[in-house]
Amino acid sequence: MRALQNVKFLSAALLFVGMIGTAGFHYIEHWSWFDGFYMVLTTLTTIGYQEVHPLSQAGRYFNVGVILTGVGLVFLILGALGQALLEFEFNNLFGRRRMEREIGRLKGHYIICGAGRVGRAVARQLESNPAQFIILDNNEAKAERIRAETSWLVVHADATLESQLVAARIEHAAGLVAATTTDATNTYVVLTARSLNPTLKIITRASEEGAEKHMRTAGADQVISPYSFAGFRIAQAFLRPHVMNFLEVALLRSSELGLELEELTIDPSSAYVGQSLVSSGIRHDLGITVLAIKRGEEAMKYSPSKDALLSAGDHLIVMGEPSRLRQMEMLAGASK
Repeated sequence: MRALQNVKFLSAALLFVGMIGTAGFHYIEHWSWFDGFYMVLTTLTTIGYQEVHPLSQAGRYFNVGVILTGVGLVFLILGALGQALLEFEFNNLFGRRRMEREIGRLKGHYIICGAGRVGRAVARQLESNPAQFIILDNNEAKAERIRAETSWLVVHADATLESQLVAARIEHAAGLVAATTTDATNTYVVLTARSLNPTLKIITRASEEGAEKHMRTAGADQVISPYSFAGFRIAQAFLRPHVMNFLEVALLRSSELGLELEELTIDPSSAYVGQSLVSSGIRHDLGITVLAIKRGEEAMKYSPSKDALLSAGDHLIVMGEPSRLRQMEMLAGASK
């Protein structure tokens, strides 16, 4: 804040005046250093005690300068402090109202419960997509720090409470991530969220191997263990290093390839409905590779043949240049 910077600058100036005043009384009046400091202190605080020692004419002139400069700085500091306090209160008030308005407009968003390493990693990926999301964390200091460091919508809230999830507009959310540090808390978050929105897609993290069964019973659609996933990647990096390098670049650093992996949905109104892959021109005209097709409850079809027919509601896993993917997204008639 500007006012707080002014306070710091004025305080430094006041300290400088105090040092000059102390040195002035020491050298002009030949007082001890403490007597000079005491004289400056009583002068700047306007207490009005009598002079430590009688002042010479030169000392009086010097003291007038100390009074005018020092007391003026004191009043300026008090004014700047008042302004800083008002700015702080106004920022808090308007910040809360702005956050409430942003939350009130959320629809089709994702709720991230927990602002730890996993939660923040999810937020960074959603931000790059981009997708709307809100982070709930029960640590107020952490929530304030992340809010100050990023443009994310971060709220100090307990995600295990129904009222807090309702306030995050869970009934309008597209998905929820339970990423707190304990399996018990994540399970309770999943249970509460599922009771509030039966159709919500819920993904949770699990630390212990035995927690997955309880989380799925509570209503989680997918359970991910960061430790198991890390172990798998390490082992595959030894056994299939080139495959892992390709997947890492394709999934995490796709800009290096100039390609992206994307999931697109075929809308019922799309011109693709009823066409085969070869007649659709997805490969020939757009240069996009269809890696897999997921249709309803059927098993995913990997590396589909050119004669595979496209139907409304099909989910296509595709890879191609970002600009071409955007074209296909428009032709498909629906985003993921």
